[in-house]
Amino acid sequence: MSSRALRTRTIACAIACTLSLLGTSASLAADKLKVGTSGLALLWTFIDTGTKAGTWQKYDIEVERVALAGDAVMQQALTSGSVDFGFGSGPGMGYHSKGVPAIAVAAVAGPPYSFTIAVRPDSPIKTVDDLKGKRIGVTTAGSMTQWLVRELSRQKGWGPGGITDLPMGAPRTQLVAMKAGDLDGTVTTVETTAEYVEQKEARGVLQLGDLVKDFHTHVVFARTALIDKNPDLVTRFLKGWFATVAYMKSHKDFAIKESAAAMKYSENSIAQAMDAQFHMLSDDGAWNPKAIDKISSSLVELGILEKEPPRNTLYTDKFVPVKP
Repeated sequence: MSSRALRTRTIACAIACTLSLLGTSASLAADKLKVGTSGLALLWTFIDTGTKAGTWQKYDIEVERVALAGDAVMQQALTSGSVDFGFGSGPGMGYHSKGVPAIAVAAVAGPPYSFTIAVRPDSPIKTVDDLKGKRIGVTTAGSMTQWLVRELSRQKGWGPGGITDLPMGAPRTQLVAMKAGDLDGTVTTVETTAEYVEQKEARGVLQLGDLVKDFHTHVVFARTALIDKNPDLVTRFLKGWFATVAYMKSHKDFAIKESAAAMKYSENSIAQAMDAQFHMLSDDGAWNPKAIDKISSSLVELGILEKEPPRNTLYTDKFVPVKP
């Protein structure tokens, strides 16, 4: 072979190798996703902890979590395209019928074991029956916390106004109002209640997971444009999430430590709440038809929709059950 031919062949090989490496690099590049989370919840810390555990990376995904004030704000973010996926409450499923270009793609959690009603340590309220006629703080109007208070009143036979629910925003705002006597109690998370108890600021009266058994407390939403254009990415995202859930369940100490650091709560408070989280978490995202029926009726009760919507406008089942 002539020296000229050898040089040509060498150059060709070098180009081929370079192109091959570039192709490999491109194929290994992770998809970067922005994920919105609604309100303050221990569960949302799993999204960030999953990155530390390496579960997202297994599915070539890089997640940036965007903390949002509530379901309405998260649905706005999904509408504007500032987030690709959103973790929110079951009643948030009604926003798709109101024109939001996003739909629930998987159930994240079942009955609301992560919520409690808390009162002041010196409150005369000792039992559930003592809540009749009382003022209970909730996050926002149309929220799941508001629905839980109304559902409690309904189940006790007190009617929709048997307990007065007052939208008061963030947990600390509600705590201040409760200390001032403007509220008799507050709907808050198990971990927040545990933190209040530790600081002698409140005590729990009722765990709301015992109130309603068929429900989806949390669900994950995806923008419909993403579902249409890149369903494989939706599938991989869900696999990453449920792989993260499986990892946290099998590495409880790690989950407690990371969640406590993220929320700036004591590890003791998080440890008390973690079992409640694990108890309600779905392992595969499958939908419970009875829970869907309950959520559908809640949308009317909360005034989100005027009438119950067709079930296929609330969610899609094309991605579940998930097998990580």
